[in-house]
Amino acid sequence: MTADLQQLVDALGARLGRSVAIDDHRLRLLAHSAHHAEADAARIESLTTRAVSAELAEHVAAVGAPCATDLFTVRERPEIGIRTARYGMPVRYDGILLGYVWLTADEGPAGHRETEALREAARQAALVLHRAHLREEVAQSRERELVRDLTSADPVLRSEAAGTLIEEGLAMAGNVVAVVATVGEHPKEPLPEEQRLALQLAVAHTRRRIAPARSLCLTRPDHALMLSIWPGTDNEAAARAAEDMAAALVRRLCAELPSVSPVVCRTGVGQVRHRLTDAAGSYEEARQAAELARATGSTQPVTAYARLGIYALLAKLPTADLVESMHPGLRDLLRPGAGAPELVDTLSTYLDEAGDARRTAARLHIHRSTLYHRLHRVEKLTGLSLACGNDRLTAHLTLKIARLRHPR
Repeated sequence: MTADLQQLVDALGARLGRSVAIDDHRLRLLAHSAHHAEADAARIESLTTRAVSAELAEHVAAVGAPCATDLFTVRERPEIGIRTARYGMPVRYDGILLGYVWLTADEGPAGHRETEALREAARQAALVLHRAHLREEVAQSRERELVRDLTSADPVLRSEAAGTLIEEGLAMAGNVVAVVATVGEHPKEPLPEEQRLALQLAVAHTRRRIAPARSLCLTRPDHALMLSIWPGTDNEAAARAAEDMAAALVRRLCAELPSVSPVVCRTGVGQVRHRLTDAAGSYEEARQAAELARATGSTQPVTAYARLGIYALLAKLPTADLVESMHPGLRDLLRPGAGAPELVDTLSTYLDEAGDARRTAARLHIHRSTLYHRLHRVEKLTGLSLACGNDRLTAHLTLKIARLRHPR
């Protein structure tokens, strides 16, 4: 596709003696010819990043470009980098917008000759982009099918899928790490169409940061999966790179959903696996990390399974067994309406600080005598002895279970 579009813009540029560019429908640069005049900031940004700012995209949309059926003009806006106007011709196939062909006004007006040339170039570009879209659809469909097999419970399917992905050049061999992205507070429920589309766009945007054959993607009804492959790297470097990718993914997801609170856009990161056939294990860990972040009310955008601590173990146990194992006295103190949130918070902080009274008092901004008074009340109300290591462990586990079940 790129070669065909480049040939098209080079031919048109030579014919008109002007610079020509083709963008996709999201204003990402696909091909361009030599620029004959001094480039403005918008042109430089497009050339260097293959994208444009949100302000510029809004300006293009405001002049009616997405709805245009023939030549249109984008006026100057020096404050956002457009020092010279652009003439645009929409690239459409069966009425669907695929992109734009551009000329700049600083190289002359768009008369009848230029307009006809742009129309013909747009028709040719439409065929190229449509064919590329069909090929991409086929490739994505094939990838989705293989990734479903790769993450299935059947080891034979996983092995066959891994071999096929490598053989067909869709993936490389190497360390693999799973990243799962979620939106909202309702686990395992299908996402609304807007959020599902935002997930797909965020994944596609993040994927472009990674070299071909080093990532695989699959969008599920309630989450999206990205498998990142890091050949030639050790476990630590692969894990760090995957977390960086997860952070970039959640930032893009928040940008795609400006009306949604950033707190409900989360990613979970699994542990490193050394073979593609074992990616399913990392996927399950990434899902669990994302779900535990949601269940515990975490405000962190990225949650790594490797740092879940006790929650990774608790999440594997049946809910009924967890509830049964809670200390009965502390469970009563935790009941809604017990009127003891201050005591519970004090106990939780004290145990998280390994029983260090000085650090606990400092975190709670209270005097140490107030801390001791509250802890004594906890012991009296629950029957716990905080001087006993077993009681402290039981209390700590009870609080973790309570947070896992009811984050508030």
